[in-house]
Amino acid sequence: MRLILRTINTVNLRSLFWSFTRIGLLGFGGGPAMIPLIQHEVVKRHAWMSDDDFADMLAIGNTLPGPIATKLPGYIGYRVSGVMGCCIAVVATILPMILAMILLLGVLNHYQEVGWIQGMGSAMLPVVMVMMLQLMLDFGNKSRLALGMSPSIAIALCAGGLIYGLGLHPGWVVGGLLAAALLLPAPGRREERS
Repeated sequence: MRLILRTINTVNLRSLFWSFTRIGLLGFGGGPAMIPLIQHEVVKRHAWMSDDDFADMLAIGNTLPGPIATKLPGYIGYRVSGVMGCCIAVVATILPMILAMILLLGVLNHYQEVGWIQGMGSAMLPVVMVMMLQLMLDFGNKSRLALGMSPSIAIALCAGGLIYGLGLHPGWVVGGLLAAALLLPAPGRREERS
């Protein structure tokens, strides 16, 4: 039994390392741009968690301080393989970024006048935009199935107004929704009381 658990754990650690190394290498555009890559690896490729669990983890992760690019790998690694999984997932995510920064900034500083170097960063933006759009559509569909179309649109409009109209930090909006969900009675309880 121990041998089986050790084998599973080793496989998971190896998979965690390579999955988050890929994410670290391909996550152009910062933490938010890495979210669709993380979702693909964690939900679709390895099935370490469901779509709903991923959405909950993302919502809670956005309410906490610190970069999302390290919070998500840390939690996912811990969930899959404990403390060792947490350490491996975080290191596998940030190590390629650190090495790439050191190497690329050296190259960019040396060849900064070359045209294709100047356009390289701009060319990645449409790709990141498509990945974010796909993630947005997935979350929109899940929200429609869970809450219905009208409540989903109403909450999205309110959140957009608070974040972009009033300049409120997204963490406060997500935290407010979580607090409301905890404090307000569930529809089933209302029906039981009445």
